[in-house]
Amino acid sequence: MYHIYAISDSTGRTVDQAARVVLAQYPKIESEVHLFTNVDSFEEIDSIIKLAYENKGLLIHSFVKHELSEHIWYESRLHNLEVINLLGPVLNRFSHFLHSTPEEKPGLFSRLNRDYFRRIETTEFALKHDDGANIDGLVDAEIILLGVSRTFKTPISIYLAFKGWLVANVPIVYNMPLPDIIYKLPPEKIFCLTTNAATLSRLRNVRNEYLQGAAPSYSSYDYVNKEIRYAGSLFNPHTSWTKVKVTAKPIEEIANNILNIYRRNTKTSV
Repeated sequence: MYHIYAISDSTGRTVDQAARVVLAQYPKIESEVHLFTNVDSFEEIDSIIKLAYENKGLLIHSFVKHELSEHIWYESRLHNLEVINLLGPVLNRFSHFLHSTPEEKPGLFSRLNRDYFRRIETTEFALKHDDGANIDGLVDAEIILLGVSRTFKTPISIYLAFKGWLVANVPIVYNMPLPDIIYKLPPEKIFCLTTNAATLSRLRNVRNEYLQGAAPSYSSYDYVNKEIRYAGSLFNPHTSWTKVKVTAKPIEEIANNILNIYRRNTKTSV
């Protein structure tokens, strides 16, 4: 039986897979891979080297920290053990090509991978819960935006989703009540987007022109003013809901303002 000691200062997936891919080329050889993950001290390395020495094993590692890589190389020499530095030569060549030095932070790739899939999840959630769709799913949202049409609910939702947040938005429609579930949700989740009638009427007129005049009442000042007043009648009784003015502000500023308020209200830092 041949023993291979695969060591990593992170999840160990890279070094474990590398060892097993190579061993697959030797199907007739009986071997075993011993995986050690999140190794971050000289003492842990020394204990693994002791095991490898006792079993006449081979060491393969994917340390990104130079000091750990140097230590295992030095101790392996003292114990007459074969050691393979899986990432060292690759990092050196990349450093030369990029004219830069690596961060030497374990788990960066896994963290980037997690962030990537989180953004996919939150973006899908935002699209699925856009403009009042899938109301029952609001319980899973971290942030819920309320507002009349053209108060940037969708672009703010997508921006926050890209930041990794589960966001839904619900439209305020004149003389239509909000879904009952809204009143049962934690108030710190609720953000009411507000603006003034003149600005909103101008925005809607642009939309009306794009639609070739198909929605004149939608953009008229009188109708917009009534709609905004109706939205206020829904928002104002709930003093724990957060009111956010969106007039003449870029999406990024509005979204960051919402995040700052949410973090402060929930005492979180995501």
